Amino acid sequence: MSTHAEVAVLGGRGKTGRAVISALQGAGSSARALGRAEMADLPAALSGCRALYLMAPNMAADEPGLARAVLDAARAAGVTRVVHHSVAAPYAPDMPHHLNKAVVEDLVRRSGADWTILQPCAYIQNVLPGLQGERPAIDIAYDPDRVFGLVDLEDVAQAAATVLLADEHVGATYELGGPDQVSMRTVAAIAEEVLARPVRLGRLTTGQWSAGPGADLDPREREWLLAMFSYYDAYGLPTGGGPLRALLDHPPSDVGTVLRRELA
Repeated sequence: MSTHAEVAVLGGRGKTGRAVISALQGAGSSARALGRAEMADLPAALSGCRALYLMAPNMAADEPGLARAVLDAARAAGVTRVVHHSVAAPYAPDMPHHLNKAVVEDLVRRSGADWTILQPCAYIQNVLPGLQGERPAIDIAYDPDRVFGLVDLEDVAQAAATVLLADEHVGATYELGGPDQVSMRTVAAIAEEVLARPVRLGRLTTGQWSAGPGADLDPREREWLLAMFSYYDAYGLPTGGGPLRALLDHPPSDVGTVLRRELA
């Protein structure tokens, strides 16, 4: 695929979409952000695009239905390349929103397009809001000693641009984890070193989370997140770092590198 072919990025105005578009532009490709405003006439919005980055809104109620509509529109518009932004552990039966990603993976594989699937772990950047105030803290509703393959959003975005613009990745599914398996206790300790001050690590009960950070969520979203926390409490989300390392032109960023960059 020409590196100058225009790529449509569904969800291109969110934090991940913006990062993917920036990475595509850095690689010499033009990119088009698609969001709610473009959903009314997707074939027109996709006109002239050769590739699609398929990324549903977080916790979408009917992600498979959305994906079917977008894939149909992409086919009608002549889009021949689709990269799906899935999730690590999409087949975990205890996490409904992960299972929706697994269903979409199947739809993408049977779409007739040249496809690639990316399965990123949780972003290191997810802990930033709690670390940016006067009293830095990480508050979670699961075991702080379970391990995760936390990954840098910028690394995921560069990997997305790489697979969108090179035909050698057609038919591949890549799990994208960071270079280390880390617990939230370790992340808090690294944050203390970066900030040079104490970082509180708080474990919330599910009731405390529901009455606090989760209070304003839609009941379905709250239930799905509680299911995710229960899974994390039991298993964490360990994710391998090899595929990401192979896709990047630099070593994947670890937690300390990302926090120093983002909190400087």
